Formats: sequence, C-alpha cells, structure tokens
Amino acid sequence: MEEQDYSRRSQRPQKRRMRKGRALFTLLLLCVIVIAGYSVMQYRSGLKLASDTKVNQEDFAGDTVKGDVENYLLLGIDTRGEEKSRTDTMMVLSWNKKTNDVKLASLMRDIYADIPGYKSYKLNTAYYLGGVQLLKDTIGNMFGVPINHYAIIDFKNFESLVDILAPNGVEIDVDKDMSENIGVSLKQGVQNLNGKELLGFARFRHDAEGDFGRVARQQKVIEALKNEVLSPQNMLHLPKFVGAAQGYITTDYSSAGEIQQVLKMVSKGKVKLEKTTIPIEGSYSFRNISGVGDSIIIDVEKNKEFLSNFLGISLE
Repeated sequence: MEEQDYSRRSQRPQKRRMRKGRALFTLLLLCVIVIAGYSVMQYRSGLKLASDTKVNQEDFAGDTVKGDVENYLLLGIDTRGEEKSRTDTMMVLSWNKKTNDVKLASLMRDIYADIPGYKSYKLNTAYYLGGVQLLKDTIGNMFGVPINHYAIIDFKNFESLVDILAPNGVEIDVDKDMSENIGVSLKQGVQNLNGKELLGFARFRHDAEGDFGRVARQQKVIEALKNEVLSPQNMLHLPKFVGAAQGYITTDYSSAGEIQQVLKMVSKGKVKLEKTTIPIEGSYSFRNISGVGDSIIIDVEKNKEFLSNFLGISLE
C-alpha cells in the first residue's frame, strides 16, 4: 500500500512539468500567431499606402545570371508629373549571393556615351529616349557589365519609404550647410533626417564638388539605409516597408520575387557594402560639346578594367 502511494506521488511533478510545457508551447504559438498577424496587417497597410503611385512597368530583357553574382540597375528619377524624365541617379548594385557582399558603382549622369540608335549624348539621356532597356543597353555596350534586373523609384516615393522604415529619421553626418535647390535647409553636423531632408541631402550639388559630391552623398545615403533595414530596432517597421516598397518601387521582379530577394539578403546577416564612382580618378576630362553641354569624357577601357576588378567578374 505504501509503495503504491509513493508511485502516485512520484508522478505528480512529471505531470506538472508536462502542463507547464504545454502552457509554454501554447504561449509561444500565440506569440507566433500575433507576430504573423501583425506582419500581414502592416504589409497590407504599406501596400495600400503605395497603391497607384509607382512608375509604370517597362519592357525589359535582363542578362542571364551566371554564377553567384547578380547585378541590379538602380535608378532614381524625378518625374514631377511628366511622362518622360531623365535619370538623376544611376547605380549598378552587384550582390554576391554566396558571400553576401554588395558592391555599388555609381555612374555619373554627364558621362558622354554612345546611345544605340541615337547620336552620342549624356548617359542619363538614354532613359529619356528609350527607358530602362535603352539605358541598360548603353551601359552594357560601353562597359560590358551584365545587368540582370532593374529597380526604379521616383524621388517623392523615396521620401515616403524612408519615413516608413525610420519614423525617427536616418542618422547622417551633414558635411556642410546646404539649401540651394533641394527644398529643405540643412545645417552641418550629425543629425536625424526625415525622408524629405534625406532626399535633399542626396541631391545637393551646388558646391565645388558638383555632381561628384552629390554622388558621394547618394552612396552615403544608401549605406545609411542599408543599416536601417538591418537594424533590430526597425524590425517592426519592415513588413510595412516591404509592402510599400512593392508599390513605390518599379522592378522586373514579381511581388513574391522582390520579397524573396530582400529576405535572402537580410537572413544572411551582416551585409558588407563597397562603393565606387565611375569614372575613376585620372580617367576623365571635362568638355563642353555643342548641342550637349558640359560633358565628362572618359577613358572607357581604363574604367572597364577597374569595374571588372571591383565587381569581381569578367566583362566582355
């Protein structure tokens, strides 16, 4: 009789542990459901917020991806309600999916380039004449860089995306006072900038550095935004940001493809970003060309060789 009582008593702690385990599992399951529900709601909220605001989709024939490196043509434009516009920002982003390293090469908009089917003109005119495909072909013919995908964002949409991702602003070290033709007034020093201010910072070029200074600031903004995307404090904003990005950013990816690529990059953790500007130092000169204006004449072969080494791929 005593042995039976002892046996029953010994089973009670185990039953309590089982009940605690089930309670913990239920709590975790509820947390997952709440987080998933919140993410879906925020994603849909971002998608709705950005409906009917992005640049129209374009016909695009990207180069076939070879190996671990995938190249994206990133374009920033200022439509101002006009049907056609030139590209204010042109970057080639190269992502090594194996190492998660990202290379960013900014292309100066005043580079004098051979535009297929047209006379030679400034590089940013290619988009105005024939959209993203003609710009992609112009860059490919000039430097041999394969372009696999593209993404375009209008500057007004850029402001909104920044405010969604970082409601408290993006920390930037403003290198000087600036206000001319950027719609905002910025003071020198480290500060948090909202979307409109960050765009103004990226577009400022009325100093001795001109467009080269502006490109450097654009790269600084990209670096800061990359850090914001990977910052744990912004994780709650990411679902809404991803949803809005699908509405604000035009790309050749499907919606599912966009999300998948973002998640792949973020899930691999720290992203190393290297930046450069084309043309490289010592490979260009300035010339005023009749009917074109002030242009940058570059040594194509020298810049092509540099790009090949920088991106770590062979260029045709």
